[in-house]
Amino acid sequence: MQRQQDAWNHGDIEMFMSSYWKSDSLMFIGKKGVTLGWNETLLNYKKSYPDKESMGQLKFSNLDIFPEGNAFVVVGKWELFRVTDTLSGYYTLLWKKIGDEWLIVKDHSS
Repeated sequence: MQRQQDAWNHGDIEMFMSSYWKSDSLMFIGKKGVTLGWNETLLNYKKSYPDKESMGQLKFSNLDIFPEGNAFVVVGKWELFRVTDTLSGYYTLLWKKIGDEWLIVKDHSS
């Protein structure tokens, strides 16, 4: 998640997305509803955050990490600091080992 935070803070959405499962089965649940698929999730991020200024500076705070079968659940808080405002919310991520990598397969962020 540190890699994701660093990528975001450098304005690199594609690198940020590299921690997500590159699959049509990726599930992202946010305030606009459910998005299925890596490409659709990337497009939503790019639409919501079209430039580095709108991306601001992201900070993750993991509150709890626990195993769930052959995966891990991470519950935490996100904060986005921008020149004009500060946004924050919470997330629940399901990380699963796929091949040699741990990847996010489900993300519920609010």
